[in-house]
Amino acid sequence: MTLLLTHPSSHRHVTPEGHPERVERIEAIERALSAPEFDTLVREDAPEGTEADVLTCHRQSHIDAVRDAVPEAGMAGLDPDTFVSPGSWEAAMRGVGGIRRAVDAVMGGEHRNAFLAMRPPGHHAEKTRAMGFCLFGNAAIGARYALDHHGAERVAVVDFDVHHGNGTQDILWDEPRALFLSSHQMPLYPGTGAVAERGATGNIVNMPLGPGTGGDEMRMLYRNRVFPKLRDWDPDLIVISAGFDAHADDPLAGLNWLTEDFAWLTRELCDVADEVCGGRVVSTLEGGYDLQALAASVALHVAGLMERT
Repeated sequence: MTLLLTHPSSHRHVTPEGHPERVERIEAIERALSAPEFDTLVREDAPEGTEADVLTCHRQSHIDAVRDAVPEAGMAGLDPDTFVSPGSWEAAMRGVGGIRRAVDAVMGGEHRNAFLAMRPPGHHAEKTRAMGFCLFGNAAIGARYALDHHGAERVAVVDFDVHHGNGTQDILWDEPRALFLSSHQMPLYPGTGAVAERGATGNIVNMPLGPGTGGDEMRMLYRNRVFPKLRDWDPDLIVISAGFDAHADDPLAGLNWLTEDFAWLTRELCDVADEVCGGRVVSTLEGGYDLQALAASVALHVAGLMERT
């Protein structure tokens, strides 16, 4: 069965009024996943991670800076886009613990795949700084945990968020056991993700998309570039940075994917996982800021995972 990891602490990571990365995002997702078709999901609270988990991908100075910035009341800004409130530390650490639990469950054969529905997201958090709404790099932490604790020889991280996962790239740049594949709009925040950014061992594959790119072009790109690369890499686990802000209705970007495109992409990634790694997939929530589009796209993403179990 598919494992769904969530925790109420996601609701206690509060951002300023009008901020796109808001509590309502997780509320919309939880409503969507409360429909009867999701009754067979195995639901667990995301456990709290440890500083040792975070240290596999971030410097101690970064952990200290995030912890020290969390206020006793109100909010504090880490940069113009990234904020913390009194509940942010627990929410972030349960994201870390949640990805670890997801990897344990999938690599241990307890569940074939898992989805971590937690906020804040993670793929912009670099080794030494929080940015882009993100505090800790959950996808990268999950990948390295699978490598170091479950005997995985190779892991692939696929990031289809509309924004480039600069944090995941930064963390995995020198990690020859991890392949990072990212499709993203360019030009767009954070300004990274050019084709020439290839990693220390050629383990980074960036595929920038121009504004207005739709689902047909995305499907061609993934058929021709991503899926063959995954098959060649032959990973023991596929980690998905599941951002849904490439949707045509998203207010922060300009790609034109439709809800069904996320369903197609999920099915195809699971097909590749069936071929190369026994279907082992761990997916973690990243962006998506139109609430209706986010909820509908997540629902189809999770339904696609459930079809495999």
